Parts: sequence; structure tokens; C-alpha cells
Amino acid sequence: MPLDQIEDDHESEMSFLDHLEELRWHIVRSLAAIIVFGIAAFVSKDLVFHTIILGPSRTDFWTYRMLCELSVLLNSQALCIEELPFIIQSRQMTGQFSMHITSSFVIGIICAFPYAFWEIWRFVKPGLYSTERKAARGATFYVSFLFMTGVFFGYFIVTPISINFLANYQIDPSILNEFDIVSYVTTVTTLILACGLLFQLPIVVFFLTKAGLVTPDLMRHYRKHAIVIILILGAMLTPPDPFSQVLIAVPLVGLYQISIFICKRVLRKESEALAKPES
Repeated sequence: MPLDQIEDDHESEMSFLDHLEELRWHIVRSLAAIIVFGIAAFVSKDLVFHTIILGPSRTDFWTYRMLCELSVLLNSQALCIEELPFIIQSRQMTGQFSMHITSSFVIGIICAFPYAFWEIWRFVKPGLYSTERKAARGATFYVSFLFMTGVFFGYFIVTPISINFLANYQIDPSILNEFDIVSYVTTVTTLILACGLLFQLPIVVFFLTKAGLVTPDLMRHYRKHAIVIILILGAMLTPPDPFSQVLIAVPLVGLYQISIFICKRVLRKESEALAKPES
């Protein structure tokens, strides 16, 4: 008997409670990984806060230095960020401690994401048909790769440029920018996680195409509507400034175009697979 058939028979013999128990252990292991990475981040306070979280608040951050080098190449100082006119304060007694825990938890989620997704995928995979498993081969790698790409894009591009915009924005010179640590950490973590999640668009389109819900012609027809939805999502998941929304919307529009190509390729492969028995 084929191995796929044996696995399918084994899955069919499992009761609903058995499935729940198996799902529980997958979730427990995923949460355990998040907690382990979170504790490691909590212990590494100087690295997490001084270097990572507060990095975009200083002019020696990698992105700002690269922009200055680009300004030198272009013989213009327009891109060089030499000052960030704001200070970060903690106006609540538990502000620093709570943000230490929050940032450590977020870093734990980011670091453990590939393993956590792999655990959930291990639970979902046996319930798929062999053809569906073959089509979804490498799902953990591609989902993790896109998530990490979004995280790095959010951290090195969207976050520092958004902080620079917000720090220099003033409705009146008499108003000083003194940001609370809670507001700062929330903004940084929101931008980074939002980029990581929004970069999953090609994966979503892939599975919608496999389910027969999306076609390339449909995506081209509703391209303008999709751009509006992308802008709305950017507005919902980022701080309320147009600069951050545009920075997130631009790569998402590019990912939408890539998704059209993925959709077209999936349908072409399905057509080739259907045509093979006839030849």
C-alpha cells in the first residue's frame, strides 16, 4: 500500500479529540519556542534595547549612514540625516519594564516564527491530499523567507525613515518632540510586524489560485481596487502618517505584480499536468 494511503488511513482513524490533543502539543511547542527566544531577548537587554530597538532613534543607525553615503555619491546633502530632533522619555512608573517585556516578546515571535509555522504546518499537512502536499512543498521556507524579508524591510527601511519623518514633523516650532517609550516601542514593533505579515501576499495568492478563487485576469482587472485596499491596510497597520503608509504600499504593489506572475505560473502548471495523460 502506498505511504500516502497509509498516512491518510491513519489520519481517518484519529478522533476529533485526538486531533485537538495533537494540535494542542503543536501549539505548546510553538509557544515554548517563543518563550525561549523571548527570555533570551529579555536577558540580552543591552543588545535588544540599545542596539536593536533604540537603533533607529540614533543618527549612527545603518540606514542613516547608508543614506549619507548615497548623498556623497549624488553630491547632495538632501538625503543625509544628521539630526533626529526628539528625546525618548518614560512617563509611567512601569513604562520601561513593560516595554522591556513587550519588545522581548515581539523578538521572540520573530525569531521563533519559522519553527512555529513549521509546527502548525506539521499539523495541517497530514490532512492534505498527496497532490496538495506536492503543490505546497517548501511552504515553511517560502513563508519564513517572506516574513523575514518583510521584517528586515520594516526594520531597516520603513522604521528609520518613518521615525525621521515623525521626529522632524512640527505644527509649530514651540512644540518639542518628547516621545514616550511606550509610544516609541509600539510604533517600531507595529511597523516591523505589519511588514512581516503583509509580505505574505504571494503565499496567500498562491493558495487562492490553487483553490480556484483567483486568476491572473481577475487580478489584473481589479489591480486598481487592490492598490486602494493595500493603501487602506497600510493605514490600518502603520502609524497615522502618510509617509509610513506609502513606504509599505510601494513594495506591496510590487508583490501584487509578482503574485500575478505566480498565479499565472500555477495555472500553467495545472494545465500542463492535465494535458499529460492525453498525450
